[in-house]
Amino acid sequence: MDKIVKDVGDIQSRLIDHRPIIQGEVRFFVREFEEKRGFRESRLLENLNRMVAETNEQVVPKCSETMHEHLCEALTRMEAATHMAQKIQQRELEAQQSTRLQASMDRRKADWEEFMKEQARLRVEVDEEHAKAVGRLSTQYSEMKKDLSKFSHF
Repeated sequence: MDKIVKDVGDIQSRLIDHRPIIQGEVRFFVREFEEKRGFRESRLLENLNRMVAETNEQVVPKCSETMHEHLCEALTRMEAATHMAQKIQQRELEAQQSTRLQASMDRRKADWEEFMKEQARLRVEVDEEHAKAVGRLSTQYSEMKKDLSKFSHF
């Protein structure tokens, strides 16, 4: 009877007591991620953190400064263009009052209309290219989103 009780106890400990198996798996996991890999993941994360901090401290302020400089330059150019446009408008008014410049004004108007037609045509082309690019990017991002969703299920 003692042997049966001992055998039943051994069988029960093998079926129910999983501590030796779990301890082996834990040791394997620790050895795999700490000893074999040599903390590569933490070093990688530290490098990424350092790069992000460097970007925040150096690149972002530099980009902001450059952007501010270029915006100020663009504002100056816009003001100059506005001033020139006002001068041109004033000259047009003066030219309309003069009868001898009427012929040249008609030519300039025809040139201007042709220029505006060309600009309208170019605008349509640019709008079409933009729409195509938006379509391609939308398709690409939707495919990337699908690929990402496939990987997120793991």
